[in-house]
Amino acid sequence: MGPDEAVPSGRRRLLQSLAALPVAAALPGLLLRAAEAGDPRSALPRLGDLYSVAEFEALAKSVLPPAHFGYLATGVEDDRTVSWNHDAFSLLEIRASRFVDVSAFDMGVSLFGARWPSPVYLSAVSSQRAFHPEAEIAVARAAASRSSLMMLSSFSSTAVEDVVSARGAPVWQQIYPTDDFSVTRAIIERAQRAGAPAIALTVDNRSGRFNETLQRSMRADTRTCTQCHVNNSHDGVRKAPLYAGVDVTHVQESTQPSNLTPVFLDRVRQVVKGKLVVKGIVTGEDADVCVRHGADGIVVSNHGGRDEESLRSTIECLPEVVKACKGRVPVLLDGGIRRGSDVFKALALGASAVGIGRPQAWGLAPYGQAGVEAILDIFARELKSIMRQAGTPDVASITRAHIVTREKAALFEAG
Repeated sequence: MGPDEAVPSGRRRLLQSLAALPVAAALPGLLLRAAEAGDPRSALPRLGDLYSVAEFEALAKSVLPPAHFGYLATGVEDDRTVSWNHDAFSLLEIRASRFVDVSAFDMGVSLFGARWPSPVYLSAVSSQRAFHPEAEIAVARAAASRSSLMMLSSFSSTAVEDVVSARGAPVWQQIYPTDDFSVTRAIIERAQRAGAPAIALTVDNRSGRFNETLQRSMRADTRTCTQCHVNNSHDGVRKAPLYAGVDVTHVQESTQPSNLTPVFLDRVRQVVKGKLVVKGIVTGEDADVCVRHGADGIVVSNHGGRDEESLRSTIECLPEVVKACKGRVPVLLDGGIRRGSDVFKALALGASAVGIGRPQAWGLAPYGQAGVEAILDIFARELKSIMRQAGTPDVASITRAHIVTREKAALFEAG
């Protein structure tokens, strides 16, 4: 038996992932402890020794079953849109400014009358029990401790009422427009009874996608999935707690119906009593349709590259959406945010707030609530640093003038 065979496969993945991290060199003996530990999480580095969001991704991969990490990481086809969502930020440079008083500093933003201490919010991520036993409860508690806005997935592993209780405040509820409007109405009304001040209608998840990375990871995973998915929400409307007690027998398309039109927006608008946010918009034309049909906000999103291999990043789409909205509604953005400087660039191009999806799961998987808190803290630290360098003491002072394009300038021109 060779040296690699002496270590069970799950812990071997931990060793390999940690060996590539910058923290490994600063933690002598860590890899030995990992090999000896029965639970991979017991040998993780201290949170204080992790400095970047990217380090959490490697740790999440080391502790998760292959199919669970594959579900989180997957895009479609070659996953190039997943990568480009982040890589496109490198085409934008930030102009530093030296002679501005930044002694009085505020990263807060206001959305629909509510004030948040940071423009970074926790976007909807489904099935979080696949990443940690405490699932969305841990995320909600992290949101509470950092006073962060949280958007809950309709395919959450946890009931909205329990998440609101853990958060200690209402959360935004993301929903998918099924092809049975009675189901759509029922879940909106349930979320509103739970106090959701905003409903985020997702319109970018058409049926028929094929996630190659996920399929390959499932082939590599020898576990019996039904052993841990019985109470999870991978079966969407038939398992997710939000749909409990709702007749879903007539649902054929659980996310986005093929015949989605502006008429559907009108019907949803009649049901939503609070704010209606439309999530998944990447063009100015669609943004204008949403606003004219009653949307109170727009989220520029391509579902993290999980649904389309368009090779258009959300940061490239942002300027034309902002221009089309003409200041009538706030424009939010998610997709590819990995650094505080990415947040700054999105704000400079007109975003009112910026959502993180995969990063919160990367923190959750190895560390639970504390990991999500650490992710939020890293973004806050990095955003504060670049805002000071740019001479922007508050979010309102971040403008297009703080950004220059390295290449492909036409991609970022509004219109």
